[in-house]
Amino acid sequence: MKKIEKKLQIAVFGASGYAGGELLRLLHLHPEVAVTLVTSEKSAGKPVDSVFPHLTAYNQMAFERIDFTSGQADRADLFFLALPHKTAQKTAAFLFNKGKCVIDLSADFRLRNPAVYEKWYQTPHTERAILKKTVYGLPELYRSKIRRAKLVANPGCYPTGAVLGLIPALRKSLVEPENLVIDSKSGVSGAGRAGRQELIFSEISGGFKAYSLAVHRHTPEIEQEISAVSGRDITLDFTPHLVPMNRGILTTIYARLTDTKMTLKEIHTVYRRAYAKEPFVKVLPLGQYPSTKNVQGTNFCHVGLQVNPRTDRLLVVTAIDNLTKGAAGQALQNMNIMMGYEEMTGINSMAVFP
Repeated sequence: MKKIEKKLQIAVFGASGYAGGELLRLLHLHPEVAVTLVTSEKSAGKPVDSVFPHLTAYNQMAFERIDFTSGQADRADLFFLALPHKTAQKTAAFLFNKGKCVIDLSADFRLRNPAVYEKWYQTPHTERAILKKTVYGLPELYRSKIRRAKLVANPGCYPTGAVLGLIPALRKSLVEPENLVIDSKSGVSGAGRAGRQELIFSEISGGFKAYSLAVHRHTPEIEQEISAVSGRDITLDFTPHLVPMNRGILTTIYARLTDTKMTLKEIHTVYRRAYAKEPFVKVLPLGQYPSTKNVQGTNFCHVGLQVNPRTDRLLVVTAIDNLTKGAAGQALQNMNIMMGYEEMTGINSMAVFP
């Protein structure tokens, strides 16, 4: 572990949302950091534990508005941005140009092609020079680049589960990159903390629905990373669903095998070897499949495999917690890599929630 004389000072911008609150919970478990600044536009002035009563460790801190004229950039060494999409660009650029380390949890720096970002998010990308210096923060693909990065784009929750499920198969050309079908189910916290009618309890409870068919904004992010692994441009079908649970994402991937004679046991061996040294990816034994309950509150991605001999398809199932490996936990993992800490520091001790 990297030795430092004092604790790393941390700021969390947009800390009153679900991802921000989860970041505060995890940062309190980290022995090498100290949270020195938390911001929220709508909760400015309120004590942190009045918004998150379980975060009693922060009972002496209050949310502030973002105001760089007051010297906020000098109050931390590393900044987590849990800000809404479209609003993080200028904040990230200001901090980056001040020499600060930034981990952005929005979508503003995930897509390498600004034209693709502008098409899917319907807003200009004003920080193209900074975008070129950004590293996509999926450690299982870009660990070496993350170590040298100053600005990391934390992956989206859906892309994390989808891409991790496909990396070994695509690297070894076990499946055809074309005609991939990705089907994901997410808990309600994935939609954020803002109150909307379609997300209230009486609308969600007892229901199960697909949404944003063919137009979900995580689609180009998944395609970008799948294309990078495959070495060619890939277009795929991605369908998200909303299920009546608080947190978690279960993803099922359908991919046509390139060699129909390859056995499930052989494919399982490929996956086990691919992830043997990855601290947060667990390939389950044959015959076992992931459950969101088993990863809740952790930074793990569980992977299960099956082959359908009738259709010659590989079926890959992954489970993550959308607020940890899909957001705050992965952000902390990226921080550990950037700062030279042991990668599991502060996130290895997370207990599964009852």
